[in-house]
Formats: sequence, structure tokens, C-alpha cells
Amino acid sequence: MSDTVEKTLQDFEKTKKKIADFEAILKKIKHADGKKRILWREIYDNALTDRQNAHILFVEAYTSMTNSAAEHVSLGSTLAKYLERMAKSNEQLLKLADLISKSESDHSAINADDLFSKIQDE
Repeated sequence: MSDTVEKTLQDFEKTKKKIADFEAILKKIKHADGKKRILWREIYDNALTDRQNAHILFVEAYTSMTNSAAEHVSLGSTLAKYLERMAKSNEQLLKLADLISKSESDHSAINADDLFSKIQDE
């Protein structure tokens, strides 16, 4: 088995572990309903997979490129597209983190009226 294929398989195993770790984090968020958790997991999975696939293609194209100007011209735009895909995946991960953070803060926000009514009930 070539080193590249072996490394790619190892990267996929790391991705599976990251997804499993993320699922464990989602299970700790008690206020989120099942649909939200499923959606968040899908977003995370897709972003990681897209980033990894773009990285694989980028490395393959980059390593096949020789030092000639013609190769650079023909592959330059392709390499840029792979980098853009990786950047978009990173942005998706950041937006996902923001969504989860916002959900956490919305859930833990203290409503003054609710707090006052709870104090009066006691």
C-alpha cells in the first residue's frame, strides 16, 4: 500500500474519532432537541469531509505539479479552488460553533421576570 493511501486512511480514522467526540459533546447539551443534534452532527461531518477531500485533491495536484510555468498555469486555478473549499469548510465549522454557543447562551440566559416569579413562589 502506498504511503499516500495509508496516510489518507489514517486521516479518515482521525475524522471518525473527531465525529465521535463531537457526538459526545452534543449529548451533553441537554436543552437541544434530537433534530438539532442530528443537524449539527451532519454539518460537522460534512465540513470535515469536505475539508479532508479538498486537502487530498490539493496535495495530489500540488505534488504532480513540476517546476514548469505551464504546469503552474494549468493547475493554479484548481489549487486555488481546493484552498477555497477548505476555507469554506473552516467557515462552516466556525458558524457551527457560533450556533451551538448561541444556543447555549440562549438556554442559560436568565429571564428577570421568571426569576422574580420563582422568588415570589417560594
